[in-house]
Amino acid sequence: MALTNPPRIADPETLRRLVEWLNALEGERLEFKEAKNRYDFTELTHYLCALANEGGGRVLLGVTDKRPRRVVGSSAFPQPERLRAGLLEKLPVQIQVDEVLHESGRVVVITIAGRPIGSPLQVDDRFWCRQGDRLTTMSAQRLREVLAETGRDFSADVCSGAAVSDLDLEAVEQFRRRWIDKSGNQALANLPVAQLLRDAELLDGDRPTYAAMVLFGGRAAMGRHLGQAEVVFEYRSSEAAGPAQQRKEYRQGFFSFYEDLWQTINLRNDLQHYQEGLFVLDVPTFSERAVREAILNAVSHRDYQLAGSVFVRQYSRRLVIESPGGWPYGVTAENVLDQQSPRNRRIAEALARCGLVERAGQGMNLMFEHSIRQGKRRPDFAGTDPWHVVVTLHGEVRDARLLRFLERVGREADFVLGVHDLMLLDAIHEDLPIPDVRRGELLRLMKLGIIESIGRGKGARYLLARRFYASIGEQGVYTRKRGLDGPVNRQLLLQHLRAVGEAGCKMRELQQVLPAISRHQIKALLLALVRDGLVRLEGSRRASRWFAQKELS
Repeated sequence: MALTNPPRIADPETLRRLVEWLNALEGERLEFKEAKNRYDFTELTHYLCALANEGGGRVLLGVTDKRPRRVVGSSAFPQPERLRAGLLEKLPVQIQVDEVLHESGRVVVITIAGRPIGSPLQVDDRFWCRQGDRLTTMSAQRLREVLAETGRDFSADVCSGAAVSDLDLEAVEQFRRRWIDKSGNQALANLPVAQLLRDAELLDGDRPTYAAMVLFGGRAAMGRHLGQAEVVFEYRSSEAAGPAQQRKEYRQGFFSFYEDLWQTINLRNDLQHYQEGLFVLDVPTFSERAVREAILNAVSHRDYQLAGSVFVRQYSRRLVIESPGGWPYGVTAENVLDQQSPRNRRIAEALARCGLVERAGQGMNLMFEHSIRQGKRRPDFAGTDPWHVVVTLHGEVRDARLLRFLERVGREADFVLGVHDLMLLDAIHEDLPIPDVRRGELLRLMKLGIIESIGRGKGARYLLARRFYASIGEQGVYTRKRGLDGPVNRQLLLQHLRAVGEAGCKMRELQQVLPAISRHQIKALLLALVRDGLVRLEGSRRASRWFAQKELS
């Protein structure tokens, strides 16, 4: 049965914030639109793009834009999750869509995060911003200021002494084919090589940039001009010191070895097989998408002014990628999903042009998303220091049942779980702490029936919904988790038996409810409930089941 998302009367805190927004000045962070019946999706993306370019903010639908503002209600975008999915296709930053039922009508609140440092956002080929009450596009001067936020782009500098003849033409042709496929622009097929590279901003006149060398440089030329732009692959069957079982050194342009590197990794990429009833799942140890994104990130964001190679080390159940240079300006392990800052902009732009990077600045997000969706540990950055970034992709599937649950929930409710949703669900499933900055997103997952709360306020705890535990045959675990702050053991047993109804329970399920006490002690509690007329036992020995007596109305 599909999930339903009925509008909700706002909680007191949300109502308080709504009143604050209504009384605020309409400026850089707030936009109000009446949108009583509908609102143009394209126009909405333009306004959100402008807000993101100005640091982030909110658009409120169902509110008059003239002061004093009033809630008039809106029927636009009746499926908030579908709206969010559509916006994420256009705008690669964190977006949240909330539906609030005010006493005067429904208000749709769309919140968008600010753009990454040094990365202006564009929609429909325009960098939107606002000028007073109207939308416009960034001036050339403002665009240059944004692009300069991360400092000088080394990859855009001319590679002294290099010439077009130093480039591998087959690698350039691979780039051309990918660019045509991505853009649909067949005219690119007839451009001379030099013009193609100038159009991609990889040549300065007739002189290759460092970006051109990193992407297309021939082996001999790379040795002369950019020897540090090397990627080293190692396969190690164990953690023991000593020589690797396989080692490959790639000292040429990225397009010359990109496919070979993935194929080398994939040779030892075994499938992990899971079957649960009719549900059959084969999960590769290393997700191709996550691995490719990790490699692309290393090549795009390493510091090419430092000596040292990018190392890709493959073990049986993990892949470690180490690249020279610490985090780019403004980026940390804690904010890496929200705050991308490209160190080599010209390289990143070229990879985006040809479709190797789907959406600029989203590589880390995709790595995390694919890992969690496959039931694996999220990537981690252990070993990162001011001189190196180290990312580890874990290959072991921890819980295929969670993977199955997420697939089914998304299918039933017809919504898209974003990377931050998946991070929260993973944290709840693994009993990890939830960052304070993410707690506001929990309400949305509760509305969707994916998680439940225990308690209120800052002391509230969260767990996956009852139907997750029912789907994996661990309803007893659910009852135990719900009851940690509840009544005594006797009441926990009764609560669980009433919840399962006429299905009843075997003793082993009741032991899941109270794992800390013995089978003998649980049976003593059950017999006491029988004497009180609250529980009955049917069957004998292994076939016996316990049932709650029907409550008198």
